[in-house]
Amino acid sequence: MRVVLDTNVLVRATKNATGPARELLGLLLADPHVVVISRELLVELVRVLDYPRLCEQHRLTPEERRDFVTSLDNFAEHVTLPPGAPAAVSSDPDDNFVVQTGVVGQVNVICTRDRHLLHANVQAYCARFGIRVLRDTELLDELRQSSEGDEPTDE
Repeated sequence: MRVVLDTNVLVRATKNATGPARELLGLLLADPHVVVISRELLVELVRVLDYPRLCEQHRLTPEERRDFVTSLDNFAEHVTLPPGAPAAVSSDPDDNFVVQTGVVGQVNVICTRDRHLLHANVQAYCARFGIRVLRDTELLDELRQSSEGDEPTDE
């Protein structure tokens, strides 16, 4: 499965996190899954991880934040977005690059907690490209179910 993880999911998946986003990232690191990112997504992640309230909440040092972004940068597949403004899809223009990353990266899923990206109009647009927009808990449930089906039986 090819997946774009929105910044709001990635921030919840940092090393000190214990919730569904952290588990989801761990499952996506295993084959045959591919996490797709763009430069724009990485830039936003760095910016958001530096928010004082998030630094306090996640108790991450500057080095830990840098290591998290670097590890994501190293294992994810990079796509280059075309120059110019991305297509206006979301009612929040700041979210459009996430959709564009998914389209260019030919992903199966955009995983987000952003209500703008979960809106029916965005979902319909993404569906034209074969992309589903799911919450982190929805995608996690799917991955758990598929990994349970992969376990060997005693027969």
